[in-house]
Amino acid sequence: MTAPLSGDASVPALQETPRNEFSTLQLQRRGAAAWITLNRPDAMNALSGAMCDELSPLLARLGRDPEVRVLVLTGAGRAFCAGADLKGVLGDSADAPGADDPLNAFLDRVSDTIDRLRALPKPTIAALNGLTMAGGLELAMACDLMIAAESARIGDAHANFGVFPGAGGTAVLPRRIGPTAAKYLLFTGDTMAAADLVPLGLVNRVVPDGELVAEVDKLASRIASKSPLVLRRMKQAVADGLDQPQATALRLERLVLDAHRHSHDIREGLAAFVGKRKPEFKGH
Repeated sequence: MTAPLSGDASVPALQETPRNEFSTLQLQRRGAAAWITLNRPDAMNALSGAMCDELSPLLARLGRDPEVRVLVLTGAGRAFCAGADLKGVLGDSADAPGADDPLNAFLDRVSDTIDRLRALPKPTIAALNGLTMAGGLELAMACDLMIAAESARIGDAHANFGVFPGAGGTAVLPRRIGPTAAKYLLFTGDTMAAADLVPLGLVNRVVPDGELVAEVDKLASRIASKSPLVLRRMKQAVADGLDQPQATALRLERLVLDAHRHSHDIREGLAAFVGKRKPEFKGH
């Protein structure tokens, strides 16, 4: 069961797993899609050590689950994620962090968690329900697709606090929107309306606030109906090909196709096409 939307673009309380399984997350299965909700609304879903400790193994578990074909990541309350919870790590200390400061270990945990999301061998969707900043933007960029509510605002914000990005701010953002637009967000620390980032290619679609869950649910269901094997191989080939010259990427694509010719899913897909029926993909 889900609660009605509260506030502008807030995501309903997603409850399916036992309440004591997570303290910072909520997990729900919607058909073949798994929805993870960052659930620290009072802290704007900032990434804490506890959240990383829960999110990282959950991602690994869902990545291995053959019943899960799509992963959706969203946030509770008025933010998707406001970044890493540096306040929680530093406490009230005014001292600058040193080489042995716990901040370093914490930032490594955040980066490792985001890397695990980026490497997930299944399609992932970031449903941006509100403010998305700094580590929150890096987390969203680790997903394959971004769907945002109209009221959502997105920015980098690291420069506002003298913090250097460590999980994609300077490495991934310029590849997504180009170096000039990326440097604007990096240098100014400003947030932009999600709709303004659609033409730049960072956000796929913007939907009315009250329709975010329904629209992402429909998208996830459409993707989940495809061959899991095709989707996994497409995701990997795109990632590998981006770092190669086009000719090399084309050769890689053909090699993957040669392997894919022997799969159940291509035979099933072609048989369903000829028989004018819905295919039953197995993922192998």
